[in-house]
Amino acid sequence: MTDILQDKSYKFALRIVKLSEFLHDKKHEFVLSRKVLDSGTNIGMLIEEGKQGENRADFIQKYSVANKEAFKTHFLLRLLRDAELLTHALAESLLADCGELQALLITSLRTAKANE
Repeated sequence: MTDILQDKSYKFALRIVKLSEFLHDKKHEFVLSRKVLDSGTNIGMLIEEGKQGENRADFIQKYSVANKEAFKTHFLLRLLRDAELLTHALAESLLADCGELQALLITSLRTAKANE
């Protein structure tokens, strides 16, 4: 059974894969499409790894890196929006999902650190 953060990060990663394909195939944008693919999918991979952590410190470390990847992805999405490679509506939808992941990660990290 997956939790909310795992589920949302997986669905976000799927959206990012499709976004990267769109940027590559339709906009012929190769550098940023790869960067957003890497950072956007790393969020979910790190959350999965954190769930399998050997101890609380490992969990916190993986979630901290996932949080950094979420902030990097948020930056790249804003850049893609402002460079007009994405429609405003698509960019805002992706930014909202990314922001939600950031908030969930921050909450999880605070809880984990408080229970150390």
